[in-house]
Amino acid sequence: MLAPETDVSDSALPQEILVGGTWARRLPCIEVRNPFDGQLAGLISSGSAEDVREAVDRAEASLAIAFPSHARYDVLQRAAARIEAQAEEYARDIAAEGSKTIREARREPPRAANLLRLSAEEGRHITGETLPFDSRAGSENRIGYYFRVPAGVVAAIAPFNDPLAVAAHKVGPALAAGNAVVLKPSLATPLSALRLARDLMEAGLPEGRLSVITGHDLEVGQTLVTDPRVRVVSFTGGVVTGDRIARSVGIKKLLMDLGSNSPVIVLPDADLEKAVPAIAAGAFAQAGQNCIGVQRVLIHRAIYPEFTRRFLEKVATLKTGCSRDESTDVCAMISESQATRVEEWNAEAVGGGARVLCGGGRCGAVFEPTVLEHVPFGVRLDRDEVYGPVVSLYSVGSLDEAIEVANSVRYSIHAAIFTESIRDAFTAVRRLDVGGVIVNDSTDYRLDVMPFGGPKMSGIGREGIRFAIEGMTETRVVCFNL
Repeated sequence: MLAPETDVSDSALPQEILVGGTWARRLPCIEVRNPFDGQLAGLISSGSAEDVREAVDRAEASLAIAFPSHARYDVLQRAAARIEAQAEEYARDIAAEGSKTIREARREPPRAANLLRLSAEEGRHITGETLPFDSRAGSENRIGYYFRVPAGVVAAIAPFNDPLAVAAHKVGPALAAGNAVVLKPSLATPLSALRLARDLMEAGLPEGRLSVITGHDLEVGQTLVTDPRVRVVSFTGGVVTGDRIARSVGIKKLLMDLGSNSPVIVLPDADLEKAVPAIAAGAFAQAGQNCIGVQRVLIHRAIYPEFTRRFLEKVATLKTGCSRDESTDVCAMISESQATRVEEWNAEAVGGGARVLCGGGRCGAVFEPTVLEHVPFGVRLDRDEVYGPVVSLYSVGSLDEAIEVANSVRYSIHAAIFTESIRDAFTAVRRLDVGGVIVNDSTDYRLDVMPFGGPKMSGIGREGIRFAIEGMTETRVVCFNL
C-alpha cells in the first residue's frame, strides 16, 4: 500500500537514494505501508529522471577506472557477511513493507548473502577459449582466442515479491562481471534494496558502480531503460510491462523474467504424503505472488478424490493474517487492488462453471487461500498468471492428457510431476515445453545456480549466476596473423 507523495518534517525525513556513490534525499517523499493494516513501514525519496541521468553519467565514468576481479570478489564477500550480520533487520524490513510473512522474510537474507558469494566465485571464472583458425584453408598462420568483457551499464528493475533476493540476483552478477548497475526497486518494497546498497558501499564498492533510485515507473523506470548508454536491461515483472519495455528500449540486451502459470502433474503412483504439502506450500507461499508458484494441479482421475480430500485438509490449516505475526501462513497481497483483481478472476471462473472448494473470500488486501475445480479452459484463471493465492484442480485421464493441458498456456518457467516411474518422469522431461521440470517437488523449487527462466511469454534469457553473467558480458575475439 503506497500513500501519495507527502511533505514531511525534519524529524521524519525519507531514506536517501544512492546516485552514483552519493546518498541524496529527495522531497516530497513517498510513504511505504504494510498492505495488511496500512502501518507505516518507511519513507523513501522520490527520485527523478534527472537523478537517473546523473546515475548513468557516473556509472559510465566508473567503468574507466580499474576494478579487477579480485577486488570485485572481496567487495561481494564482505557485503555478504554484512547481510548475514543484519539478517533480522533485513527480514523485518521485508515483512513490514511487503506481502511475505516474517518467517518467509527470514529466508531472504541468507539467500541474498549466498547469491553475492556465488557471484563473487563465478566472477573469478569468466573465461574464453582458443579458436581453431586453421580449420579453414588459408588461415593456417592465424592463431587467436576470445574472452568476455563487461557489457557496460546495466539497468536492473526488481519486483516486490522477493525484494532483496531478486535485487541481489541482478546486482551480484552485474558487479561480478565488471559492470556498473543502476537499480530501481519496486515502489512497494524498496527498503531492503536500499539497505543492500548501503552494505555494498560499506563493503568498499567504488563510487559510480551502483546506484539505487526509488521513484515512479513512468519517470524513473522509463528514463532508465530507454537511456542509450544502458547496454543491458534486466527486468523481472509482468508480461505487459515487459512488452512495453521491449518495444521502447532500442537496440540493447534484454534479460526478462515475465512470469508463469505453473502446472503440477500428479500420477496414480505419486507419494501423496510428499505431494500434498509440497503443492500447498508452492501454491500459497507469499500469498501466491510468486512467478513459479503452483497455479494448476493436473491429477490423474484414479486418485483425484483422495488427493483433493487431503489437499483441502492441508489448506484448511493455513492461517491468514499480518505479515509481522509469527503464526501467519498467508498474509495480505501487495495491495487491495491486486486482491480485487484476483477476486474478479475468481468470479469469472465461477460464472463459467468452476466450483469453489474452499476460500474465495476477500477482506481488504487479504484474499483467502482458494481451491477451485472444474475451471473452464480459457478463462483468465486457467490461461494467465493469477499471481495470488488461488490454485485450480483438474482431473486428467493420462500423462499424455496432462502434458497437453500443461503446455496449453503461453507461460512456461517451471512444471512439476509427482511419480515413482522413471519412464513417466523422463516422458514429462522430454515433452513439457518449459524452462525447468521439477520431479517429486512443486514448481516452487529454485536453486540460484540453475538457469532460471522459460520459453514462450515467460521471458528472454536466463537468470542464475553464471547465466546472468553471460547475459551481462560481451565476447571479444583476438586474432593474430603470424
